[in-house]
Amino acid sequence: MRRLALAALLAAAPALAQTTDPADTLAASFRVYTAAGEPAALPDLVHAMGKADVVFLGEQHDDAVAHALQLRLLEALSDHLDAGAQHGQVKELALSLEMFERDVQPVLDEYRAGLIRERDFLAAARPWGNYATDYRPLVEFAIENDLPVLAANAPGRYVNRVSRLGPDALDSLSADAQATLPPLPVAPASAALAAPFTALMEGMMGHAAPASAAPAHGSAPTMANLLAAQNLRDAAMGWTIAEHLRTHPEALVVHLNGSFHSEGGLGVPEHLERYRPGTRALVVTMRAAGTFPAFDPEAFRARAGDFLIVTAPRPGE
Repeated sequence: MRRLALAALLAAAPALAQTTDPADTLAASFRVYTAAGEPAALPDLVHAMGKADVVFLGEQHDDAVAHALQLRLLEALSDHLDAGAQHGQVKELALSLEMFERDVQPVLDEYRAGLIRERDFLAAARPWGNYATDYRPLVEFAIENDLPVLAANAPGRYVNRVSRLGPDALDSLSADAQATLPPLPVAPASAALAAPFTALMEGMMGHAAPASAAPAHGSAPTMANLLAAQNLRDAAMGWTIAEHLRTHPEALVVHLNGSFHSEGGLGVPEHLERYRPGTRALVVTMRAAGTFPAFDPEAFRARAGDFLIVTAPRPGE
């Protein structure tokens, strides 16, 4: 995969208005804003990323523009850190992904080391359906540049168990199973996260789930258990990042997750702070806007994080 030179990336980056280069369709398809809702340039974002211990890139999983931009940012940040290393500023870049679960880390490591074929890696690692188009370029860039790749999410089978039976159901798992999870018991989700999560789930389901009490056999999970399942994912990702920083204190981790897992500094960043107090985290939220390029950042500013990237919607939206 061709490395994109940092200078070329920054030259193509828009700040306020549309790009003057019609050939660069990606540069014409996003805008960058600060937490205050002010327009920013991509160099501002790359510079801020370079100062962090962890960068959260919160996405909508079907946003093709965001996925392409994630690769550009990873390339640019790698170049930025290489330039810093020439002046004694050593940072070890790592890629962390919600899209792989913690129990497949050995398989991911084998593939990264060249011990197994890609087809065998894909057969064993349970990649998402859009892996080939949206996440493979990032993983391959990391491998080509000898960057660690972290499988950060909690195994889905245990998340499902919590959604049905509650967080205490994890206690009956074997020691080997619990080793794929963050330390138990997991701290509960914050009230700041619980309120928007409940509103989101009720909007998706079209009705309010029961607030508590264990569900009867075959009935829908309770809202409390759904929140606990979400919280387990957040904690697993926070724990994975914290553990990597513990063993690699000079690391700069770029973590990809759905925007709800990190926007406003809630979710994964909260657990990361519990596991590793004082970690310098930068939260970037990427959102498609149907009115693009017209956009009112005030509509999203409260929960965006440190930077907001607005992308053009898919054709037909």
